[in-house]
Amino acid sequence: MLASLPSELLRSLRLTLVIAVATGLIYPLLITGISQVAFHDQANGSLVTKNGQVVGSKLIGQQFTKPEYFHGRVSATVDPNNPTKASPYNAANSAGSNLGPSNQALIDRTSKDVAAARKDNYLDPNAPIPADLVTADFSGVDPDITEAPALLQANRVALARNLDPTKVRALVERHVQGRVLVIFGEPRVNVLDVNMALDSGEAR
Repeated sequence: MLASLPSELLRSLRLTLVIAVATGLIYPLLITGISQVAFHDQANGSLVTKNGQVVGSKLIGQQFTKPEYFHGRVSATVDPNNPTKASPYNAANSAGSNLGPSNQALIDRTSKDVAAARKDNYLDPNAPIPADLVTADFSGVDPDITEAPALLQANRVALARNLDPTKVRALVERHVQGRVLVIFGEPRVNVLDVNMALDSGEAR
């Protein structure tokens, strides 16, 4: 048994090297190559560019607060170096609030955001507000909102930009994306996409 030990160790080493090369080098390079050819944009982060400069990603939301822009969902992400400091849409620290529906902090924050959404969009004090405009998602970086909250903001955006509200609503409708694989999720609007369309003058 001891006499065969060196040859067994050599075979084990050879097998380890073969597996390491196959799974740690050849396979990743093959998959990377296929991804770059078949899914080039997705493999590189679904980046969005403007005038040759990267301005964001279709997959990562951004915080828009000015009245002339559509606003996205609430983001519960925080600064990874200071968990008590809010850092909306921080892709380095993707997370939800983890607050349950009976949590008073969540109730207070949502109530405040509902009131602000009504005021900012010139709505009646009792007007219904779509849930995804005042609630956070599980990742904290959702780049999309559903069609209803986008249309709800159209009048505010139109007024802030001195545009025809009908044209702004039509712009939103043109940028509505369907359900994933026809059945998953809801029709949605990418907030960065529609805001860039506004800046480019598509609603004029």
